[in-house]
Amino acid sequence: MGEVLSNSVSLIITSSGFASRGWDSLSGRSSSSGYRIFCRKYGCCMFDGSVVKSNRRCVLCGGVPIQGARVSLMYRKIRLCNSIIASNMVASVEPKLACEDGEESLLIERREENLDLDCAGNSLPPWGNVVFQRGSDVEAKSGGQSLTVSQKMAVEGKIRVHLLEETNEEILSRRVLMLSRSNKVRSVLELFESMKFSGLRPNVHACNSLISCLVRNGLLHNALKVFEFMKTNEIITGHSYSLILKAVANSWGSDSALKMFVEFGGYCRQKYFDVIVYNTMISVCGRVNDWIETEKLWTSMKENGLIGTQVTYSLLVCIFVRCGQNELALDAYNEMIENGVKPGDDVMQAVIGACTKEGKWDLALNLFQNMLNNGLNPTLISCNALINSLGKAGEVKLAFKVHSIMNSLGYVPDAYTLNGLLTALYKANLHADALQLFESIKTEHCSQLNVHLYNTALMSCQKLGAWEKSLQLLWQMEASELPVCTSSYNLVIGACEIARKPKVALQVYEHMVHQKCHPDTFTHLSLIRGCIWGSLWAEVEEILEVAPDVSLYNAVIQGMCLRRKFESAKKLYTRMRESGLKPDGKTRAMMLQNLNRKF
Repeated sequence: MGEVLSNSVSLIITSSGFASRGWDSLSGRSSSSGYRIFCRKYGCCMFDGSVVKSNRRCVLCGGVPIQGARVSLMYRKIRLCNSIIASNMVASVEPKLACEDGEESLLIERREENLDLDCAGNSLPPWGNVVFQRGSDVEAKSGGQSLTVSQKMAVEGKIRVHLLEETNEEILSRRVLMLSRSNKVRSVLELFESMKFSGLRPNVHACNSLISCLVRNGLLHNALKVFEFMKTNEIITGHSYSLILKAVANSWGSDSALKMFVEFGGYCRQKYFDVIVYNTMISVCGRVNDWIETEKLWTSMKENGLIGTQVTYSLLVCIFVRCGQNELALDAYNEMIENGVKPGDDVMQAVIGACTKEGKWDLALNLFQNMLNNGLNPTLISCNALINSLGKAGEVKLAFKVHSIMNSLGYVPDAYTLNGLLTALYKANLHADALQLFESIKTEHCSQLNVHLYNTALMSCQKLGAWEKSLQLLWQMEASELPVCTSSYNLVIGACEIARKPKVALQVYEHMVHQKCHPDTFTHLSLIRGCIWGSLWAEVEEILEVAPDVSLYNAVIQGMCLRRKFESAKKLYTRMRESGLKPDGKTRAMMLQNLNRKF
């Protein structure tokens, strides 16, 4: 904090003249009677046996009274850290400060300025009047600069140490607490250092409040020094660790906080660590989605015999779900229920999402019903997740029931809701109902139409072999300027394959290439299968020339065998082997089966 002065300094004693106020007025005792202070440690003594008028002040230098004050003083040069204050008498120590006769009036004038600031209650510390004198450029201010202007500049200088008349640790701790809550950074640091200098210890509540004050004002290094003092004197609690770890994470990053946590013995049995410390570290790791360290913290907390709170499990569930660790999220939720901790709204929403991703729609539906029974309204995201989970499981009735509940909660169905309902009908093989629902969506929710909804409808068309309907939907997609992808064209070509319309499929293929949409292996396979059943062998050869893929050769050879084109199949098989392509087991079996046949 304060730096040790290596050169000799002069001791200047000033008195504000308020014999019945000042420090004693704060402690509730009158200071009108005379007092004597001996400072044997520094070889000086001070006497005060008179009451000075309230509008006059006395500055003494070298034992010479000024303005007729009846006070005697003996002093000599000493080495000190900062300054000493005793009640209304202030012992101010500065390096290379000489008191000359020509400066007496200047000291008196600036002491008056200091008194004005004291009366305003803005600058001076509550335990006495401090005079700042820096060489020839004397400035009579005690923290006169506003803390809101520059907190760091206010404590960059030396922290002055004062000789405290009050020695009651509880009273001084309350003062530290009061100053910390008021953000009086310079004042509370001076009081804290003065207590340390006098061998006094603030209580743990005062120290924690001081750490909060310093962290709040961006003085992490000072807060760490206070924290080390608490550790040394064993007046530390879990709250102290939480304050420091959170501050380090905010200033230096989560890795630094985690490293400090490990140095404190975080993964071992640490008597000062409570569940709040673990909550702090879990939150720190959750900011960077470090679910591995989060799980380690959770395990360490249980090994230390600590039971998580609602905050603990809320953090665990949400972090694990956000990181895609749904099994861990469900484990944390189950432990939460076992420990009798009531889950909050955020936990229920997150667990519903985890259940739907893991395909546990029955558990998700149970949680959904519990939320409704407890007066909690699931979010639209939770409703959509549950509808999609039920739809993938083919639970059409339950999916539409959740949709009805969602409408009663005042939610407007979005694209995710509608796609979940379409998927439910498709999975239940209700393809005609899916197309009917899609038509109603185009009428009532046309603004929600997207590629996913069109593709789900095209999937139903493919299952039904409704090639005309699929073509109609494809033209509508292109007219609405939606980005038509390869999968959409593949679904239309697949519908033409099911309907045995190979020539139409080839036309869709040509249009697809004209639209600069690149076909893939699934496109060529569907075309080849359609052309084989349509006996379009020339087109088959053209496709093989364009995309010489092993899967395509297998499909053509197998199709030729099924159509009893054994000679063509043999030639193609030989060309395939010469090209270095390896046939699959089914192709080899069919060729061996028909090898001795006369073609």
